[in-house]
Amino acid sequence: MTGRPLRVGLVGYGLAGSVFHAPLIAATEGMVLDTVVTSSPERQRQARDAFGDVCPAASADELWARAGELDLVVIASPNKTHVPLATAALKAGLPVVVDKPVAGTAAEARALGALADERGLLLSVFQNRRWDNDFLTLRALLDRGDLGDVQRFESRFERWRPRLKGGWRESGKPEEFGGLLYDLGSHVVDQALVLFGPAAQVYAESDVRREGAEADDDTFIALTHASGVRSHLYVSATAAQLGPRFRVLGSRAGYVKYGLDPQEAALREGERPGLGWGIEPESMWGTLGAGESPRTGGGTPVPSLPGDYPAYYAAIASALRAGTPPPVTAHEAAAALDVLEAARRSARDGVTVTL
Repeated sequence: MTGRPLRVGLVGYGLAGSVFHAPLIAATEGMVLDTVVTSSPERQRQARDAFGDVCPAASADELWARAGELDLVVIASPNKTHVPLATAALKAGLPVVVDKPVAGTAAEARALGALADERGLLLSVFQNRRWDNDFLTLRALLDRGDLGDVQRFESRFERWRPRLKGGWRESGKPEEFGGLLYDLGSHVVDQALVLFGPAAQVYAESDVRREGAEADDDTFIALTHASGVRSHLYVSATAAQLGPRFRVLGSRAGYVKYGLDPQEAALREGERPGLGWGIEPESMWGTLGAGESPRTGGGTPVPSLPGDYPAYYAAIASALRAGTPPPVTAHEAAAALDVLEAARRSARDGVTVTL
C-alpha cells in the first residue's frame, strides 16, 4: 500500500453511500474511490457524475473477484446485508468498514470481529457521530473537568416527520432491523458508552406512533452506567418540539446544546470537506453554567469545536498503512448492540435489564 492511493470499493449508493461514505472517502488524502456497487443504473450514473472515473459494479461478487486490486471495502447497504457482505469481504481477504449497526445482534458483531482477527484484517464500524461538533466539545469539557462529576447525561436525536417516508428503515420485518432504536439509537448509545463507560442496567420505552408505521418511531432509553452516571437517551420522528441535543448535569456546572452538527446538512447539499468544514455559527453554541436556564440568559457560551467526519477515514488510512488502532472496533460496536438488544427486551417486556 505504500506510495500509492488506497483503493476503496463501496457497496451501496443510497443515503449512506452517496451522502456520507463516497464524499468522505474521496476527500481523504491517500485514498481513492475505485468502485461503487449498486444494481441501479441511475445510481451508477450519479456515482460517475459525482466522482469521475469511478468503476460501477452491479453486485458485490465483482469486488470479491477483484480483491487483489482493492485495499478496503466499505459496506453501506441495508442493515440486513451487513453481516453477509462483511463476512464475504473478510473471507476474500479485504479489510472492511461497515456502516452502523454492524449487525443485528451483539453475537454476530463479535463473530465478525473474531473472523477479522483470525484473518489479520481491519474491521471497523462507521460511528460518525463521534466526530460531531457537540460531542467533541462535550468531550473537551469533560477532559478539563469543567462540569465536575457528571451525574446525568441527556441526549436527544429528535425529528418532526409526521408522515412516513417509506423504505426498509421503516419496515417492521425483524430481518430488516428497521426503526429508530437501531438507526438513531445506534448513535446515541455509542456516544453515551464512549463518554461514560459500560452500561450496567437498561430500561426502555418504545412506541409506534404514526399511522401506518410498522417500526418504532419514538423511543426512550435509560442507562445506568457502571460509573454511576445515568444517561437518558431519546430518539424520535414524532417530536413536534425539539429538545436540546445535549443536557449534561454535573456537580459543578451543566452544559446545554441545541441543534444538530452541521456536517450532514452540508453533505446533503453537495458540499465537500475543506477549509472551514464543520464550523457552526456562534448563535448555535452551547452554554456552560449553573443555577439558571440558558433560555433565560444563564450560562456562558462555549465555542463549538469544528465537526470532523473526515477524521474517521483519515484514521482508517492510518490503520491500513501504519497499523494504528482503528477508530471504532467491532468490540465497541458489540457493546452498543448489547445495550440495543437489552433496550428492545426492556420495551417489549416492561422490565429493567441488567447486563
